Amino acid sequence: MKIFVDEHIPLMTVQALRMLSHDVRDIRGTPDEGMQDDALWEMAQQEERLLITTDKGFTHYRTMPHHGVLIIRLRRPNRHKIHHRIMQALGQFSDTEWPGLLVVMRDVAQSTWHVRESH
Repeated sequence: MKIFVDEHIPLMTVQALRMLSHDVRDIRGTPDEGMQDDALWEMAQQEERLLITTDKGFTHYRTMPHHGVLIIRLRRPNRHKIHHRIMQALGQFSDTEWPGLLVVMRDVAQSTWHVRESH
């Protein structure tokens, strides 16, 4: 699966995803690091990637067509907790379920939205 992670996703998660044969674009340490949310969104959509972020602002895209969004929102985040929730979410949904799916993972709960295609 093609995945786009923002700079707040732990490097251990990026490495684990790559070991699982995912194509992961990590903007950490590149000129794109710190880019505006709109530009990050556009890049992820153009490259047809699942976006993984800790930025709750991306929930406003839940009604738009997209290639998947996973938002991690924890009360006291650390890299191990973020990693655990990402791996849990990716294990819960297959690669083919992510397009149009937005998932917010909290400490113990999660919320999901799926874009309905209009006919």
